[in-house]
Amino acid sequence: MFRIKASLSLLLALTLAAPASSFATEHYCIATSGGFGNGGTTFIATGFAVPSEGSCAPWAGFTKTADTVVLSTSGAGCLSSDGKVLTVSVSSIDPDFLGVSTPGWDYIRLSRSGSKGSFTSGTDNGQFGGSADAISCTSSLENLPSSHD
Repeated sequence: MFRIKASLSLLLALTLAAPASSFATEHYCIATSGGFGNGGTTFIATGFAVPSEGSCAPWAGFTKTADTVVLSTSGAGCLSSDGKVLTVSVSSIDPDFLGVSTPGWDYIRLSRSGSKGSFTSGTDNGQFGGSADAISCTSSLENLPSSHD
């Protein structure tokens, strides 16, 4: 009995002692109209994972567009019951870019041929519009500058 309590105490102590930064946060990136740096826009969600079929997950993060514009973005991503379509519905705010109390709305639809694998094509019907693609997040995309428009 004593060994079990000691082991549990040690496990708890190690867990609490681990720095918060050791827990990696996944990012999910969607480029529209070529993506940020290529004349388009990129939506970056922190901690987002594609939900299971027929489910939704919260989307929270930021959006990069133009040369220095960064918007705060939130919404939801939902995967169809057959696993073939991911829809991301988000609103973005940046008073300097869009105006005070004026959100930008985007409805992004990504498709894939089967229920597993990468999403290969899509569209954005909204503020930034155009084609949409799930892309790998790069360190430059994940960088959230302290100063921006």
